[in-house]
Amino acid sequence: MILFVQLLLTIAIAFLAGKLVSKISLPSILGWLLAGMLLGPHALSLMSQQLLDASWYQAVVHVLECSVGLMIGTELVWSKIARTGKSIVITTLTQSLGTFFLVSAVFSVVFYFCHIPIYLAFIFDGIALATAPAPALSIVREFKTAGPVTQTLIPMAAMDDIVGCIVFFITIALVAGHLFSGNLPAYMIPLVVLLPLVIGIAAGFPAGLLLKKERGKAATLGLLGGMIAVVSAIGLILSTLLLPYPILNFMLIGMAFSATFANMVSQERLDQIMDSFSPVLGIGMLVVILNLGAPLDYHLILGAGLFTLVYILARATGKYFGAYLGACICKSPSTVKKFLGLTLLPHSGVSLVFTGIAVSVLSSPAPDCAQIIQGTIAAAAVINEVIAVLAAKKGFEWAHELYAAAS
Repeated sequence: MILFVQLLLTIAIAFLAGKLVSKISLPSILGWLLAGMLLGPHALSLMSQQLLDASWYQAVVHVLECSVGLMIGTELVWSKIARTGKSIVITTLTQSLGTFFLVSAVFSVVFYFCHIPIYLAFIFDGIALATAPAPALSIVREFKTAGPVTQTLIPMAAMDDIVGCIVFFITIALVAGHLFSGNLPAYMIPLVVLLPLVIGIAAGFPAGLLLKKERGKAATLGLLGGMIAVVSAIGLILSTLLLPYPILNFMLIGMAFSATFANMVSQERLDQIMDSFSPVLGIGMLVVILNLGAPLDYHLILGAGLFTLVYILARATGKYFGAYLGACICKSPSTVKKFLGLTLLPHSGVSLVFTGIAVSVLSSPAPDCAQIIQGTIAAAAVINEVIAVLAAKKGFEWAHELYAAAS
């Protein structure tokens, strides 16, 4: 009960911090993120490590991550994406693979001169691909953005996670094989990508049949909330049974779930469903961002060194110019070419999970390398996340998409 009260107090304080930050025309998410850092286990510890490790808390976060996934999935209506699907795929690949090659090339040179094993560079670039969609989606929701950048970003958020998972697990499997350690199961690579999609689609069909019928707000919210709880529970059970690491992407489950029912109902009914769900989505966004901020240790900013600086700059350069190249190939609007890359900079969350997996694989055969990864990514997560939120908001602002959905 004490931990639950602590969580409620943390949410209330974060909510107020978001309101204060919004008064100076900054995104509320920045207030939520800073509140998570200051109230987390590395500072005031109101959101203590005991709370973060509690199984009930992790289950709640997964349900809310699944809920946030609805913001992506409900935009993946076939009639909408048929016109832009090709450009989204190409741009996703150019920015992901561009980041991969740039980060690996830069760190290969740096590690060569520092006499550090070169394979570590490829683990760094596997982690660098990860993009945290929640921060950018929170800005989309708060500032009611609309336009080419927003239309490209939302479906890209799902594809980016898929590409990131595939590249990271292939990389870590090859490194583990090279070191003859950590028997990383071969089935993890396709399972991590396919399992969330299968769970979401399988649950989305009955949800679509039930949600087609017109209902009041309360009934719609109750039905949708119940289905989200069920699909999240299925994900938790299968993740525990089938995966050696807690890596299952619940936002991807929510995306697949909502994309399935979104293509089964009319646009008018879909708008009604999301209008009913809006309060839950707001709470979900807040808690998911708090959960991103809490593990970040602000003390690491003081200890950030060369590797952290190189990682942040190389990743940002790869994301920005990779997205620019893809947009040029697809002849996308100039705003997409110039500003899409800025909305792809948020990073923590998935990156920290990937870091934990990499450290567990390297801790026995190469403890020094494990320490380099852990320190570099943790420090980069703290510094990058604050900068990335501001950059993402500026990207939407310079693209003239703020409040465009409200006009």
